[in-house]
Amino acid sequence: MTGASPQEWEPVTTNGTIAVTNLHGQIDGLAVRLSRAGTGETPGAPSAVAQGAALVDLLNLRGHILGRVADYERAAELAERLVHGAPEDGTALLARARTRATLHRFAEAVADLGAAGRSGADEATLDAERAVVLQALGCYADAMSLIRKAAERQSDFTTLGALAVLQAERGEVTEAERLFGEARRHYQGTSPFLLAQLDFRRGVMWHREGDLDAARACYEAARRRVPDYAPALGHLAEVDLLRGDPHGAVALLRPLTRVSDDPEYVGHLAAALHACGRFQESNQWRERAAARYDELVLRHPEAYADHAADFWLTVGADAERGLQLALQNLAFRQTSRAHALFQRAVLAQSRVAQAAP
Repeated sequence: MTGASPQEWEPVTTNGTIAVTNLHGQIDGLAVRLSRAGTGETPGAPSAVAQGAALVDLLNLRGHILGRVADYERAAELAERLVHGAPEDGTALLARARTRATLHRFAEAVADLGAAGRSGADEATLDAERAVVLQALGCYADAMSLIRKAAERQSDFTTLGALAVLQAERGEVTEAERLFGEARRHYQGTSPFLLAQLDFRRGVMWHREGDLDAARACYEAARRRVPDYAPALGHLAEVDLLRGDPHGAVALLRPLTRVSDDPEYVGHLAAALHACGRFQESNQWRERAAARYDELVLRHPEAYADHAADFWLTVGADAERGLQLALQNLAFRQTSRAHALFQRAVLAQSRVAQAAP
């Protein structure tokens, strides 16, 4: 394996299954407290805003860990209510910025961060959020400047992990690998979620580099840390498909589709079933993924146009639709991956046109 093993340093954290159960409990408990507080204080009261912002962050975390779009949407709705009740509260504005960034509404997220800054929000926190947005837009130099500025103040797990992910996206694999290891050595928490995310992003780097053994080792490390971690399970299934084990991919994906409402996993399951020769079942899952992508592209085009385009260019088998969505995605962000997706779509559409009678 080319990549270093994530086993080199293993901080002790809470059991991943217990942590997910605790996350459910935290969300339910905060939701109840907010509901009760709403009958006794104004929505813009500082305590209500603080609790609401905490709930927004927990919902976004669960949405990522379990692949639940509904959690992202619930967080976004709550953040809108927080800002409506306290339009000049930096905490509320920061919470809404995060939900908007999660759904790839980057221009609106940047506007909220600016407003939060004018309302007195912590500048270091705002810089970290700006760096996330800039990185997503492919503005790597600007993102690097903000993260390095944070690292000068304090070189910790968060800043080292952010630098590692950024270098990985820039293709600086050797430096990213060093930073991934350094970040792990700086981890001092007990939650397993951040380490699982770090191992997952490390796996994505090796996946893009074509080192499937290294990618699989990192995804497995993330799954060991949090067994229900949807992105790690989904990418493990992708690796199994690439390595010619569609039955292994089906075993990973089928339970995931019962927990997650993200059509990406449904689409992968359709592809895996097709590779197993189970064509009728594959078509049923393909139709389910197509309907869900249509729904999400209408509601959240910035966040799902690229995934939907990839679906139609692969198991969806509709190059024209894939091209339309790839072009739509390119209008949202001019990243190298957006350009690569568009070029894939152009080539696919060209092949279809050449094959037409």
